[in-house]
Amino acid sequence: MTNFKVKGTKGLDYRWVAALDAVIANGSFEKAADTLFITQSAVSQRIKQLEKLVAQPVLIRENPPQPTAIGRKLLGLHQRVQLLEQELIPELMPEGQSSAVTVPISTNADSLATWLLPALTPLMKAQALELSLIVGDEVRSLNRIRSGEAVVAISTEPNPLHGCSAQYLGKMEYLCVSTPEFKARFFPNGMNAETVSKAPAVVFDRLDDMHTLFVSERFNLPTVGWRSHMVRSSEAFVKMAKLGVAYCLIPRLQIEQELSTGELVDLCPGDGVTRQLYWHHFSTEGGVLADMTEACLRYARNVLA
Repeated sequence: MTNFKVKGTKGLDYRWVAALDAVIANGSFEKAADTLFITQSAVSQRIKQLEKLVAQPVLIRENPPQPTAIGRKLLGLHQRVQLLEQELIPELMPEGQSSAVTVPISTNADSLATWLLPALTPLMKAQALELSLIVGDEVRSLNRIRSGEAVVAISTEPNPLHGCSAQYLGKMEYLCVSTPEFKARFFPNGMNAETVSKAPAVVFDRLDDMHTLFVSERFNLPTVGWRSHMVRSSEAFVKMAKLGVAYCLIPRLQIEQELSTGELVDLCPGDGVTRQLYWHHFSTEGGVLADMTEACLRYARNVLA
């Protein structure tokens, strides 16, 4: 097992990092002690030993406690070590006594709503994989690997982090859609700066720049001043569009049936948004993690071709 070497120390004791992980996961020293079956004083002592080793604080002692930058790196290391152990232990156990590997994945909502779960279904059915999904924007999903929260990320960034690999998944094509009735009400003569500024749209959150770039580039509109609902759900985007209360950018893959029946219409034929997606993971992975990567690459490259 890898050790941090600091002058005057014997290296990293993973019980210290487990204590840090328990404090952050449970939100307090008291609950961490209950989880680890040790005293609260012992938890505090392990954290102090860890901070002595790295010569700086590993958490911010607020309510709830939050990891510092070095604390996040240690949590990421702890998580990767746990994954390696989960993969190794089944090989050491008698047949039939293996357990599933829990993998934290940072994914964008649209991948989760379309291709990701079908890609991982065979591994989940084989009880080889348990998911811990962290849903956010695909532009910032790599931050979850940086912080140690995830070991895999789906991102629009093609360049890998240090120690990681980035493999091309395919392209997600977004269409600007609404119901025919919504189009007749808000865009009777087509989309222009005036009509777009008055029609309610849908955005994922305050950091979502896809729709902002779409309207600013095509209609020379500012980044603020047009109407929008904020909805952190890919499925809710589709629901709101089908209810006729807004127009929005939705992956073509997600609304093929609605487009074929005419329930939704493309407001800008031939002028949608395309985003390239990449699968980021640690370069040293093997076993179930390698199987997961292979399954996702194969499935995504088929449906996102």
